[in-house]
Amino acid sequence: MRNVIIISCGIFLLISCAENKNQGISGMPPCLVTKIETMKSDPKVNPPQSVTQYAYKGSAVFYITAGCCDQFNPVYNSDCDYLGAPDGGITGKGDGKIPDFFANATDKKVVWKNK
Repeated sequence: MRNVIIISCGIFLLISCAENKNQGISGMPPCLVTKIETMKSDPKVNPPQSVTQYAYKGSAVFYITAGCCDQFNPVYNSDCDYLGAPDGGITGKGDGKIPDFFANATDKKVVWKNK
């Protein structure tokens, strides 16, 4: 009986310590995990690309910073639907679809950053 307990504890420890490839991004929509995996292979830029979760109009949304210059910074909901870009682009004011984003987005949490 003692050996069974020791072996069970050993297996539990091995499972608990197994590498999680999506560490820090668990619970995110699959399309965003895919986007993050793609961004990981992009060249490092300054400021770094990142994914930040916010609460916006009662729902979790994800704001993604673009890799470089004059690109929109898109926001997706948890169903992977594109909501708009609150900033970025040539004017820096986004695409106009969610102009109130930064005024109404709360609970900012960086979930991934390409360091």
